[in-house]
Amino acid sequence: MPFIMVNGCKLYFTVQGQGTPLLFIHPPVLTHFNFEHQMKELSKYFRIITFDIRGHGRSSFSRQPLTYPLIAEDMKHLLDHLNIQKAFVCGYSTGGSIALEFLLAQTDRALGGILISGLSEVNDWILKNKIVLAMTLAKLKALSVLALYISGTNMDTRSSFWKMVKEERKGTAQNIAEYYRYSLSYNCTNKLEKIKQPILLIYGQGDKGFYRYAKLLHDKLPQNELKWIPHVKHQLPTKAALKLNGLIKQFIDTHKK
Repeated sequence: MPFIMVNGCKLYFTVQGQGTPLLFIHPPVLTHFNFEHQMKELSKYFRIITFDIRGHGRSSFSRQPLTYPLIAEDMKHLLDHLNIQKAFVCGYSTGGSIALEFLLAQTDRALGGILISGLSEVNDWILKNKIVLAMTLAKLKALSVLALYISGTNMDTRSSFWKMVKEERKGTAQNIAEYYRYSLSYNCTNKLEKIKQPILLIYGQGDKGFYRYAKLLHDKLPQNELKWIPHVKHQLPTKAALKLNGLIKQFIDTHKK
């Protein structure tokens, strides 16, 4: 299995395909496996890289508390390990916030960004309550319950569901709780104007709670395009893979160098 050691932490990663590099970032509890459909399809055209964030999936426990700057630094080390100078970064849900952090902190390493159901801050009480509940479950070490729920909302086949649950249960409750906790306080909205790379924003039309985040990013990012996928809510990588992959391919083909 491919691993890289970063400051005492062992990170699991996968690489498939050749060409323009595209690095995916998952939200709490989930793992690299959430991007299974993207790995299979988009690796026909690009070099697809996925990894398990510290304390998630096959990556080891992090003694350093999980923060977005720390994860962005891990991403830089991973690109260094693969001898990649610049890549597109694609974050799903709160993974989109990490993509924004990477674009701000590692400007010279990014070709552009793709945010799937992404956000630059958490500013509504419904989402805050969901995150607090998930964080509490993680703190109580009810990781199996959390994994079952998250997998149930994200996967669309029985076999994929159990594969996802198996990967998620390998994670460490403490680091998962830290990821959730940091998402509550992270806010890069006032820095969005500094991001000059092209950004693709993709949301499900049924994800009404995230309309506000789509509008905020669309208004604040200097160079972006906003796309909506009909008849789907938040879980685009698995529930709308065909249309999502098509939008990603079109965007990278347009902006790759």
